[in-house]
Amino acid sequence: MRLPDKVVERALLLLALSSVAVLASIAFFIVREGAPLIYRVGLSNFFSTDWHPTAGRFGILFMLVGSLAVTVGALALGVPLGISCAIVLGEMAPPRARRILKPAIEILAGIPSVVYGFMGIVVVLPWIREHLGGPGASGLAAAVILGIMILPTIIAISLDALEAVPMSYRDGSLAMGATEWQTVRRVVLPAARSGIVAAVILGTGRAVGETMAVVMVAGNAVQLPHSPLDPLRTLTANLALEMGYATGDHRAALFATGIVLFLIVLSLNGAAGLARRRRRPRPRPRRTASVAGVPASERIPPSPVSDP
Repeated sequence: MRLPDKVVERALLLLALSSVAVLASIAFFIVREGAPLIYRVGLSNFFSTDWHPTAGRFGILFMLVGSLAVTVGALALGVPLGISCAIVLGEMAPPRARRILKPAIEILAGIPSVVYGFMGIVVVLPWIREHLGGPGASGLAAAVILGIMILPTIIAISLDALEAVPMSYRDGSLAMGATEWQTVRRVVLPAARSGIVAAVILGTGRAVGETMAVVMVAGNAVQLPHSPLDPLRTLTANLALEMGYATGDHRAALFATGIVLFLIVLSLNGAAGLARRRRRPRPRPRRTASVAGVPASERIPPSPVSDP
């Protein structure tokens, strides 16, 4: 017995609305818990550099700078490598290598963040300490680990965007005499721009929201980093470290930090939406020549005259 189309349509609509309701309830809960503290202490004090919750000072500027620093460092490492790998797999690698490497990259995206954190403790921190100096646990270590963690996301989504470009684009470019690299750079990449931008935005969101790996390798010092080798603390790490014992205004300040993270994610989604919009040029009206006031489109062509 087949279900009516209306029943299926209403069920799918209910599922879609439930996801929106869950998101709205999360946002409402975070704002309800954190907004009163921001209103009470003021934005200037909340975004100050003084974080001493036991003394009633809740400035998160150092953690905000730490989050931005490690995110920018992760993007500087992950975006060029990820897009380059996607180009090689999608445009230059043989089909057999693509069939093997693409599932392997998708498996990397499912590795738990704590595994990346252990890799950073065992490999990255000793290397930084021996070759670059400093304590090892630093913003540079966090940026390297986050750059590796966002690679699978950027590669997989960028590769899907490149594969969605019609083959006629490539064939037309090659038929015009362009080389393979010129075709990739001038035709394929511009056509897949929206997908690549979405991949970078999703990678940025994971870098901003990552917690466990950053806690393990960043050093977690509440200070302004003057060098990539200095330890720092991010907003997410601050939530994970202090939520277990926070009470009262301290707990409310952590929820207020969640509001900041929520606004950052909304800003990233808005930037992705703006980047996806393509400006299509308006068609220009065709201009036709006129003779004696009569447009060329309305003129009757002369009949051919044959010589006798």
